[in-house]
Amino acid sequence: MTPPPGSLLAAENLRKAYGPTTALDGAEFSVHPGEVVAVMGPSGSGKSTLLHCLAGIVTPDSGSITYDGRELSTMTDAQRSALRRSEFGFVFQFGQLVPELTCVENVALPLRLNGTSRKEAERTALTWMERLEVDDLRRKRPGEVSGGQGQRVAVARALVTDPRVLFADEPTGALDSLNGERVMELLTEAARSSNAAVVLVTHEARVAAYSDREIVVRDGKSRDMERVV
Repeated sequence: MTPPPGSLLAAENLRKAYGPTTALDGAEFSVHPGEVVAVMGPSGSGKSTLLHCLAGIVTPDSGSITYDGRELSTMTDAQRSALRRSEFGFVFQFGQLVPELTCVENVALPLRLNGTSRKEAERTALTWMERLEVDDLRRKRPGEVSGGQGQRVAVARALVTDPRVLFADEPTGALDSLNGERVMELLTEAARSSNAAVVLVTHEARVAAYSDREIVVRDGKSRDMERVV
């Protein structure tokens, strides 16, 4: 596959089935550094499967995924795991923070897993927590903060390694509209300032409005939508 010029992550003709159920049927995708692309579609359309394939979590049955000039299918499991630890960041619908750790320890966790000392990891974590406006929660545990605060902590954790691609799967799905908008403002601002590409899976138009471009997935097929300004 020849990825679109300037793209950081691109996929072509992806197909994935789970038994008799087809999740992806020729889906295509591309995102450039610093670009926010919203992947939209109804429940069961294949948008989360597309994200998991792009992130190297799920292997498609056929098709090609190219990241920074490298074909994901030729990488070993260890190489893909290393990508997810250092060059990819993830934000999920319910944050998925570790309840036994404090908020600063949660944010520092990816750095600690990569071998960074605790002192240095927490120093970097606090820098990101300040940018996401949650540094005052550093010593609290996830169960002691609100949903909106916890999701901002999760965004800080996703960005702490300075990833080149941030995957956000329904990042505001568990939040009210006010908290959801604030999380999206901070997420997109922080990602763009670090020139990270963002793959944003959502079914909400108000969330997709924070993106530069929309890709609609329906019945496993994708369609690039022109943004009307």
